[in-house]
Amino acid sequence: MSLTGKVALVAGGTRGAGRGIGVELGAAGATVYVTGRTTRTEQSEYRRPETIEETAERVTAAGGVGIAVQVDHLEAEQVKALVERIRQERGRLDILVNDIWGGERLFEWNKPVWDHNLENGLRILRLAIDTHLITAHHALPLLIERPGGLLVEVTDGTAEYNAEHYRLSPFYDLAKVSANRMAWAHAKDLASHGATAVSLTPGWLRSEMMLEAFGVTEANWRDAAEKQPHFVISETPHFIGRAVAALAADPDKARWNGKSLSSGGLAKVYGFTDLDGSRPDCWRYMDEVMDPGKPADATGYR
Repeated sequence: MSLTGKVALVAGGTRGAGRGIGVELGAAGATVYVTGRTTRTEQSEYRRPETIEETAERVTAAGGVGIAVQVDHLEAEQVKALVERIRQERGRLDILVNDIWGGERLFEWNKPVWDHNLENGLRILRLAIDTHLITAHHALPLLIERPGGLLVEVTDGTAEYNAEHYRLSPFYDLAKVSANRMAWAHAKDLASHGATAVSLTPGWLRSEMMLEAFGVTEANWRDAAEKQPHFVISETPHFIGRAVAALAADPDKARWNGKSLSSGGLAKVYGFTDLDGSRPDCWRYMDEVMDPGKPADATGYR
């Protein structure tokens, strides 16, 4: 699986799934532009230590070329300038990953709309929907100049799972369902240009913030299962990264156009594993735990 010569933009690659995706695209040989708001000299409201420079360095160390660019994807002019820079420096864009988020500290668990902080809720929608549309508006014209381009809308939950389960609050629910629908809609426009759009969800992601919340590190993450047994199905950000790399390298990727996919489901098709050799399948597991009487499909796709 080689992506040598391919150019990717991972929008929202500072940490978590975006970082894992960027690194695994680099491991396959791609040049990866990594964007986010936090740099070594300036922080976003997250106030966390991860930076886009560190992600870019990991991309390069993995075998690719990592390029960090500070971008606020709510600012259309910044996104436009980013795409113009990619055009000038590389002359192409083969892979666009919309992983922009930033709402972990904004949503409130199990709150109806009248009890949820309204300002935070509307901010969630801007971060999860507006950013993705702004980025697609400016980046897709470059991506469709060559056949075979790939757009990945990263979300939380497969389309089927999200359609049948209430996701925390109306704001969070709408944000995560929207990414599935955006990929489906973009697929309609991209098909005639020989490009593919999918939505993709990781399983229970062992992101930096999740590990910190459980008081563990990647080295001893299994200790968290003593308090939360379901944590045994969690996965590293590299797992979804390998899913994106496999999709990007697939000459028949158009078969997935408009589909809602999962890292665990794609692992069964493409044969990749997580760093420890496992193939966790969170959403199949969740269906079996939450609705054990529901028949499973043959592929794991939603």
